[in-house]
This record gives sequence, structure tokens and C-alpha cells, in this order.
Amino acid sequence: MSLRFSKMHGAGNDFVVIDLRDGRVAPDAALARAIGSRHTGVGFDQLLTIEHPDSADAVARYAIWNSDGSPAQQCGNGARCVAAWLRRDGTASTASFVLDSPAGRVLVEHIGEGRYSLDLGMPDFTPANIPLAPAAAASAATALQHITAQNEYRLNRPGRDVIFGAVSMGNPHALIIVDDIANAPVHELGPALQASGLFPESVNVGFAQIISPDQIRLRVYERGAGETLACGSGACAAIAILVRQGRIERTARVHLPGGTLDIAWPDDKAPVRMAGPATFVFEGEWLS
Repeated sequence: MSLRFSKMHGAGNDFVVIDLRDGRVAPDAALARAIGSRHTGVGFDQLLTIEHPDSADAVARYAIWNSDGSPAQQCGNGARCVAAWLRRDGTASTASFVLDSPAGRVLVEHIGEGRYSLDLGMPDFTPANIPLAPAAAASAATALQHITAQNEYRLNRPGRDVIFGAVSMGNPHALIIVDDIANAPVHELGPALQASGLFPESVNVGFAQIISPDQIRLRVYERGAGETLACGSGACAAIAILVRQGRIERTARVHLPGGTLDIAWPDDKAPVRMAGPATFVFEGEWLS
């Protein structure tokens, strides 16, 4: 089987994009892992497939697989890359258009110079909808406390208590505030929270250093992919959580290892909006 693909990235978060609108079936988990291998495959954080839309006013639908072959619900950097791919392809002929995603409809706007903005949806802090299941902590020999009205939690675990915020952006996110992003315990606490039993669908774990009321630095340990150079939904989640906690302004710049995203949450009843780059790297063909 031959699969034409595009290699792309958004602020360093890298993707393989495959068009399935000719009737080919989506890659299974094993094929996704094979293509995703950075030693024997192409390498990616997520695989994106472009498919026929679900709704009448959308130009296309996209689906998402992590590098371990597991499906994902949302990917903000990936959505921008899909948007750029569809504009180059000619499917999206206007500056503003709608995409269908696993997490719902995404309104996209091309804002020039290879940059796109999009609505990534309403943040949902309800524990059951994240989903965050505090009762599961007992089985992991830990205890969870809800310590503020702004949805801040303290996880008591042997050797280290962890304070974090949690939200769904169509996919689950936890956020830990740190003093020094360079020395944040990303590879300790990221896997620990994912394995804690608190998040039934696992969780993307962000680590944020607040620079000023309108700037933060962020690293994200993603479920199914590990630490990535950027995470669009993670950037939106971080701003939503920090705004909810009264720590930053509603419009802020998020500096990630791979680049910078501009995030705005105008008010509690509005979706979070993200703007950032989408970059083509190369075209290729997978032979198997």
C-alpha cells in the first residue's frame, strides 16, 4: 500500500497529514506507530487524516492519532496544519471556514503569513466532563483535595504533594505552576499524573511559569506522545486555568519550546481562541 503524506509542524509540534477522501481506510494503530517511529518511520507527534465532512457547512473533517497509535480528541496545532493543507489544496477557498473534528466543530481563519487562528471551544471545568475521577485516588494510595473554588486540586502522594488545575478543551488537561520551566519535573510528574488513576482517559500535563500578566512559558507532557515541542490545546487549557485562578489576563502569549502561540479567552461564555503558525516541511510517500 502506498500513502502520500505531508510532513508539517505548528510551533514545533509535528505531524504527518494523510488525505483519505479518495476512499482509503484510516491507518490502524500498528501502522500509525510504524509511521510515527522517529528511527524507522517518518516520525510525528500526531498523525492527522483528512476526511469528508460530517456537517453541511464544514469543508472537511480531521481525525487524530498519537505516536503510540492511540486516538486523540483534539489538537490545536494540528487543526492549523489541516487548515493550511486544505487552503493549499484548494478545498478551503475562503479566509474563514469550518472544520469537523473528533471534539466538534472548529472555526478557522487564515490571518496571513502562514498563520491561522481558530476557536478551540469552551473550557469545561466540571470534573466529570474532564474527566477527573477523585474517587479513583484511593486505589492509588493517594488522596485528592479540592482546595479552591477555581478548580485547583492538591494531590497527596508519597514524597511530594502536587497542586494542579484541570480542564477539558475537548481533551483532558492538568496544569502545574512552576518557578523555573527549564527545571520543571516534566518527566517525573507528567507520567505520574497520567498513571495516578485520577484521569480515566489519561491526561495532558502542562507545566507553566508565569512571566508577566500576559505571558507564560509552557511545557506539555502529552498522553500518547510524551513531551512535545508545542501543544495547542495545552496552551489554551493553561490560559483558561490561569485566568480562572485570577493569575493572568485573558489575552496572553504562550512561549513553548518550539514557538509562540497567542491565546485569548474573552469571557467565561466565549470559546478560547488560538493563533499561531502552520508550516509545510516536505512531501513523501509511505511504502508498505
